[in-house]
Amino acid sequence: MAGEATSLKPRRLKGHTGAATCCISSSDRPGFVVSSGEDGLICLFDLRSQDVVSTIDVAKGPVSSLCFKSGNDDFVYASAGTEIICLDIRMGSQSEPVEAYNYNKDEINQISLNSKANVLATVDDCGDVKIIDTNQKRLCKSLRGAHSSICSSAQFVPWKPWALITGGLDSKVALWDFSKARKLLVIDYGVQENSNMGQCLNPAFVHSIAVPQTDKILGASYKICAVARGDGVVDVLDLESELRAVTKPRSNKGGGLSGNNHESGDKRIHLDYSSGGHTAAVSCVSFSTFGEKGKYLISGGNDSTVKVWNWSNRFSSVQSSLADDLAFSIDIKKKVNWLCTSPTDSENLIVCDTSKVLKVYTV
Repeated sequence: MAGEATSLKPRRLKGHTGAATCCISSSDRPGFVVSSGEDGLICLFDLRSQDVVSTIDVAKGPVSSLCFKSGNDDFVYASAGTEIICLDIRMGSQSEPVEAYNYNKDEINQISLNSKANVLATVDDCGDVKIIDTNQKRLCKSLRGAHSSICSSAQFVPWKPWALITGGLDSKVALWDFSKARKLLVIDYGVQENSNMGQCLNPAFVHSIAVPQTDKILGASYKICAVARGDGVVDVLDLESELRAVTKPRSNKGGGLSGNNHESGDKRIHLDYSSGGHTAAVSCVSFSTFGEKGKYLISGGNDSTVKVWNWSNRFSSVQSSLADDLAFSIDIKKKVNWLCTSPTDSENLIVCDTSKVLKVYTV
């Protein structure tokens, strides 16, 4: 089952008139899902009912990213073009922005809010990373010098209060101390010494980054992040190990640390085709929120499949086979734009593909 994609019949959520671009699932209200689309709409779903609960028209163009307000899922942040708005979704289709920000010069690709709900990170097409203080409603930092091209993804690190991870289509992953606007680490997949790491001809662009909600997973401490790469590989990085490896770095022209001028962490793993992985670019990654949080790593790709990974096998002292890495694979039929999981026993995987219909699966 792990080697071949399984065709499962999903539940279909209808509400968008254009392709669905993003989805998020509430941790406070299991089964409550919010999605965005190229139609400029935000759709609200309650998986206990059959139909869309409400639709909110927020933009004339695509809504690129969503995130809940940490600790209060009644509020959702959304990005469209260069603007970010915060909505009180209890108002349904009558929702009006309660906050609005427009600090990015180019189209925003992802937004992320920290666990205290007081710092919002935004990344855009020109490689800029903006840090917004949502309490004082102002721009407080601009992070530059890591990305030379489109910055695609940003995630805060819950167990490291001032840490932010970003990834971009320059094939770089950067770890920042955003309070000081300082780079702690830059990994450049574009100059890896092993040029055959990926299994397809696409460059190792970083399309998505995922960080688990906690570093306490399966009874152990894992300070990790996952990286969705354009060459079809999913990387899992041990952040503490990576930082230890750059205590004596050799600088490069960009002032960062690239993949071949520091010894990579001793706990970096690659989940690729040899383990039953993707055969085209990986578009998104997410750690599971159902069951034991973070037990599975779930990735979606341009090969129209979703992979569910037993990522912790490689971190275990017990010898395991590559065949054990992949729990199972789902044939989605279309390229995957985004996915998220719900903290429920069933209907706990929600997938946005290039269609206007969200698919819901039970893992």
